[in-house]
Formats: sequence, structure tokens, C-alpha cells
Amino acid sequence: MKVKVLCRNPDDYVRETKKDIQRVPRNYDPTLHPFDVPREYTRALNATKLGRIFAKPFLASLDGHRDGVNCMAKHPKSLATLLSGACDGEVKIWNLTKRECMRTIQAHEGFVRGLCIRFCGTSFFTVGDDKTVKHWNMESPGCGEEEPLHTILGKTVYTGIDHHWKDAVFATCGQQVDIWNEQRSSPMRSFTWGVDSICSVKFNPIETYLLGSCSSDRNIVLYDMRQATPLKKVILEMRSNTLCWNPMEAFMFTVANEDYNLYTFDMRFLDTPVMVHMDHVSAVLDVDYSPTGKEFVSASFDKSIRIFPADKGHSREVYHTKRMQHVISVKWSSDNRYILCGSDEMNIRIWKANASEKLGVLVPREKAALNYSQKLKEKFQHHPQIKRIARHRHLPRAIYSQAKELRIMREARRRKEMNRRKHSKPGSVPLVPEKKKHIVAVVK
Repeated sequence: MKVKVLCRNPDDYVRETKKDIQRVPRNYDPTLHPFDVPREYTRALNATKLGRIFAKPFLASLDGHRDGVNCMAKHPKSLATLLSGACDGEVKIWNLTKRECMRTIQAHEGFVRGLCIRFCGTSFFTVGDDKTVKHWNMESPGCGEEEPLHTILGKTVYTGIDHHWKDAVFATCGQQVDIWNEQRSSPMRSFTWGVDSICSVKFNPIETYLLGSCSSDRNIVLYDMRQATPLKKVILEMRSNTLCWNPMEAFMFTVANEDYNLYTFDMRFLDTPVMVHMDHVSAVLDVDYSPTGKEFVSASFDKSIRIFPADKGHSREVYHTKRMQHVISVKWSSDNRYILCGSDEMNIRIWKANASEKLGVLVPREKAALNYSQKLKEKFQHHPQIKRIARHRHLPRAIYSQAKELRIMREARRRKEMNRRKHSKPGSVPLVPEKKKHIVAVVK
């Protein structure tokens, strides 16, 4: 008969004298190495350092415009096609693969205020300071003068345009929001709420009958195309310049505000923003979501563009160059790899969405190594040294000093409020969270 017993030999774990070092049980399996975690930490640290060394985000500059680039539009079917409108009324169609201009159209007199491409990609619409909406063919004519397919002459200046994601319908904004059918020369429906001009209008990519607009009287207004009146509006402390819907979450949208912040809202609960994104040191002029809906890029008057995770309050990346002036428009490419920005000094710049990403073909070993180092960076991302290296960015002196000044001002305001609360009757100075500070009212 066999009897199984546990055998523990004291010689394996008990010290002979007090001065001996403690005996540690060891597993001699090579896959379970005793220094596994320190070894992985070192690899993560090296991967983070190499990521910062190889961070060369700037790819190319498209020059050819004779005035500031005011608006841009992505082609829904072609990754290589980009449209841009300038302040001198010129529209250019670019081939991003060849990095050259394919076509130039003198579309308007004065600014091109808005551009949008039809959902099928066969034609596009422009609005300008000359009170016209023009419908153009995407293919260039063989010869002769460029003529629009259709021109609508309005009564007021149109400041923005956007096309429906599925139907032959588009929306314009100016004194009011107008919904147009492509075949008609008068609007199907008009929405007004308040008297101020509306600077931006955008269709929801998922719930395609919903629209959002930003107006000069600090309102963000939501509309339903099927109703005769607007749905609701939220009033902020300062004016919002533009709005962008999240392409993956139907209810979420982000607005770029004049108070240097961006606000992400859930349209069902407008009384509090989901997230306040702070990092810019001047007015935010444009915003665009990545196709995954997890990040967005913002363009600012402070001559920089920033990439924010949708659920975080601070940016993960900032791009700037010495020559780049106020960035007026920005787009995230449909393949989630590139960012395009148009600025005051007549250039369109192409950037990598992931600064240290290697372009071109990767062999399987390279892919495996990159994936492994990425997982290591995620595992050790909260370690102080790795976090410091991953977060550090060199900033232009103007942005750095202004950010420092804003930080001091914010701290002074916080300190003053704490002192006031300390020396007042309990409850008389309420504690207002940062998210609620910037909302004035919600009107339904």
C-alpha cells in the first residue's frame, strides 16, 4: 500500500544561523524567471524612450493656396482626396498620395465659408460670402470654364454647410438653419431660435435626422429634421465655434469653445458636460473625431493642434511648427492614421496620428515586437518615471508661458474661493464642480 505524504525538509527553508540570508524557494522553470517584472519594466522604459526619440509626426506640407485655408472636407469614398477652401474664394482638390493639387476652382467672391461632399462622393457643395450655395461636380470638365452644376442665391450670407449621410438633403446655416433638397432652389424647412447668426451646423452620422448647431449668442442648439421646431439648446458662458458628433456613439458630441476648452456632451443630459477638455491657451477653432470615436483632434488660435482621448480631460499629444500660424481647420483621415490641418499662412499640413508610428510595410517580427512593447508600455504606464517620459513635450515659449500664467490664475481663483468659503456661513458659498461652472442654462 502506498501512502502519499507532504515532505518538507527544514534544510530547504530554515537558516542555519541568524546571520545567514533568508532562503527563498525558487522555481527553476525558465519561463518563470525571478527577475521577470524588473526585466519587463526595463523593456517598457526603453520602449517609452525610443517612442519619444522616434516621434517625428510631421509628414508633408501642401502649399498652393494664396490665402488662409478656411475650411476642409474629406472624401467619403477616397482616402487620397481632400478638398480645401480658402479666404480668397478658391477651392482646391488635392491628391494626398502624390501630395499635389489636382484642380483649382474659383468658387466664390470673398471667403469660402463651408465645404461638404455628397455621401456618394460624386459632387460637392460650397457656400461663401457672396450669399450663394454652389453644387460642383467632383470630376473636372475636359475643357472650358469650370461651371457649377447648380447655384442657389440666398438672401443672407451662409456661414456653414453639411450634407446628410444617406439622403439627397443638405443643411446650411447663417441667420437661420435651412434644410434643402438638392433638386429645389428653396429650403424645405427653416429653424430659428433667437436672433443671432449661426456659425456651424453638423448632421449626426448615426441618427441621421438629428442636427447640431453653434450660434454667436453662446447657444448650442439641437434639431430634429422631422419636426417643425428645434429640440433644445444649452447656453454656455462663452461662444462655441464648431461642433463634431462622435461617429461611434450616437448621443455624444464635442464643441470647441472660445474659453480655451472643449466640452463633450451627451445630448440626453445637456445640463452637465460629460468631460471638459483643457490644455489650449487660446480659443479653440475646430474639432474632428477619429473614425474609432475614441479620440479627437482640435485646432486652436494658439498655433497648435492637440489630440485628446475622448474620455480624458487633457491632451495626449500636441503638434506645432515654427511656421504654422493660427490653425483654422482640422480633419482626421478616414483610415485613422493621419491628421490634416489648414492654417492662416496658406498651408495644409499632414501629420501622423501616432507620432512614433513607423510608416511602410512591417515584417511579422517587427509587428510582434511593436505589439509587445505597446503592451509593456500599457502595463507600466502609471509608473512615475515612465509616465514622466511619456507625458513630456517641448512647447513654444509663448504657449509654455501662457499655460503657466493660466495655471497661476486658476490656482489663485481656487484659493480665493476656499478662503471665502472658510470665512462664510456654512452652505452660503456652494461648491460648484468644474463641469457645471461653464453652463448657464438648458432651454427645451
